[in-house]
Amino acid sequence: MSPAESRRASRRWWDADADDYQAEHGSFLGDADFVWCPEGLREADAHLLGDVRGRRVLEIGCGAASCSRWLKTQGATVVAADLSAGMLRHAQAGATRSGVQIPLLQADASALPFADGAFDIICTAFGAIPFVADSARVMREVYRVLRPGGRWAFSITHPMRWVFLDDPGEGGLVAVHSYFDRRAYVEQDEQSVPTYVEQHRTLGDRIRELVDAGFVLKDLIEPEWPKTHDQTWGQWSPLRGKIFPGTAIFVSTKPS
Repeated sequence: MSPAESRRASRRWWDADADDYQAEHGSFLGDADFVWCPEGLREADAHLLGDVRGRRVLEIGCGAASCSRWLKTQGATVVAADLSAGMLRHAQAGATRSGVQIPLLQADASALPFADGAFDIICTAFGAIPFVADSARVMREVYRVLRPGGRWAFSITHPMRWVFLDDPGEGGLVAVHSYFDRRAYVEQDEQSVPTYVEQHRTLGDRIRELVDAGFVLKDLIEPEWPKTHDQTWGQWSPLRGKIFPGTAIFVSTKPS
């Protein structure tokens, strides 16, 4: 998949799927809450971004921008960006419901329309990174628009999950794919046009992308499944969550 093909597929998919996605997951994510992953880890508890009060923050791949609205309630100055107009429509609806207004921008994460060093913190919770063919370029763009000493944190599906089928039940406990097969997962329509694309990289690949862009990796969090969490989200489930991780969260900084 070329970067252009992947970008077109993602934009079309999320524009078309935005309503269904929010109907299924909107209540879990909230209107103004920062949830890092299906395991339910919240920034209010994890503090992976540090003190955000007075900081300039960019959320890329923001979806309905619930994370950005929460950040604003904590005193940050926030901009939320996403490739999908459909998801940004829900971001505006969430702003209306919550009364927390933030600037919304339709933009490609691999070509951010901001000046060098414009932000103190950049983040995304399952946005952009898994769907971009050239994710190393996204790392370089984030590095460019982040000020020296700034923080970059993102969550993705844990790479080891690619070994298993997307099955929250017992069928998802059997390894069937090679961890080292980096081909994208692609769904196509009747005309063989890609309709959904998701990219796979190993943990080592992600770390190298960060380091090659110039970042210093500060932490890698693999959230455990809470004992009281009984909800299923796609392939995430209590059954699988008790056995192996479903999410990886990378926290890095740009050297001063």
